[in-house]
Amino acid sequence: MANPKNTLNWDEFRAMGNPDNVPDDPTEKDDADIEDYLSKEVLRVHIDKKNRGGKTATIVKGFEYLNEDELKELGKFLKAKCGVGGSAKNNEIIIQGDHRDKVIELLSKKGVTNLKKSGG
Repeated sequence: MANPKNTLNWDEFRAMGNPDNVPDDPTEKDDADIEDYLSKEVLRVHIDKKNRGGKTATIVKGFEYLNEDELKELGKFLKAKCGVGGSAKNNEIIIQGDHRDKVIELLSKKGVTNLKKSGG
């Protein structure tokens, strides 16, 4: 039995072969959506040393509107810009080392308006 999500009607099938029906270049919709969500977020940037063997970590907390994939993409961006490792899960991003000022600057450029330093 065919999956109804993967089937095409006759008009859609016929349109696939017509070069006049090719869509325009894809737009940067994903980045625009993430930036829209980031403007709504209320984020706090913490420094933490607990349960890390004495090593410092920068933690960004307060994500409510981003889903897991968008959170991981933003975490990957921050890790690359800081040149360190980390993780993005449970509605927070953990960056290895003390990069609080740099993370705040990068998130401000991404469109976060409600962003504050917090803790240590």
